[in-house]
Amino acid sequence: MIKRFVNNSVGAIQNSDFAKKLWVIIPVFLIIGLISILIYNHYADFSWAGFLAGFNQEFLIFFCIGVFAQLVDGTLGMGYGATSTSFLLAYGVPPVVSSTGVHVAEMFTTGASAISHHRFGNINKKLVRHLLIPGVLGSITGAYLLSDVIDGDVIKPFIAVYMIILAFIIIRKAIQKNIVKKKTKRLGILASFGGFMDAVGGGGWGPIVTSTLLGRGRNPRYTIGSVNAAEFAVSFASGITFMLFGGISGWQVIIGLILGGVIAAPLAAYLVNKIQRKPMMIVVGILIIILSLRTLSKLV
Repeated sequence: MIKRFVNNSVGAIQNSDFAKKLWVIIPVFLIIGLISILIYNHYADFSWAGFLAGFNQEFLIFFCIGVFAQLVDGTLGMGYGATSTSFLLAYGVPPVVSSTGVHVAEMFTTGASAISHHRFGNINKKLVRHLLIPGVLGSITGAYLLSDVIDGDVIKPFIAVYMIILAFIIIRKAIQKNIVKKKTKRLGILASFGGFMDAVGGGGWGPIVTSTLLGRGRNPRYTIGSVNAAEFAVSFASGITFMLFGGISGWQVIIGLILGGVIAAPLAAYLVNKIQRKPMMIVVGILIIILSLRTLSKLV
């Protein structure tokens, strides 16, 4: 009897350890697989000559955007898509290239972010499971529409307006006081809407999902870590959809965002509980508004 109890206990511990390792193994496996496929299908772009040809002032700008956007997203649980898309649109990058670049880059940056948040114990696994599948389905739908149905030039002003709305949501959440904890219902609907708007607009998963959960009084540390972990699957799904239906263009944008985001991800996960979130949220919101208004002014 005692021997059986000991064996069962050891087995449970081993299964638990394996389950913990899966949170690192799966992102690493998917990222390595994605890199292999991209190199195989786009060898010329990944050659040393192709890399050197793309390494110029624009690449450094996209790299800096990637660093800043990931620091914002990893510490606030929102803002990567909104920040990077606003900068890219303001710089003159077309909407489809911008959204594709952001989501392909997020396949790497969110993977690094998920691993980093897991390393620092910032993830609520139950919350991740509730957000995962609905978020993926919403992102696939949005990515397909933007790649194969919607004209990027037509939607560009709407994306800029959408970014301004997201910015106001971020600022409103920053100045909101006396948040009372409430039970969060319809997580599936929230995740589906967040994934869809994220794919179509180039951002929105964090401002929609994270801000709603924080607004209902959830613990910031576990909410940010869990939403970032779920975002890996959401970004992976939308990125693959963009690849299948729209192809890949704008390698300077993608590589710059990837390198900047991956480098910044561990630092952002470490800083998640060490910064003053409200002032930073307000600054980020104002910055997005300014960039979006600049994009709109170019379209008038």
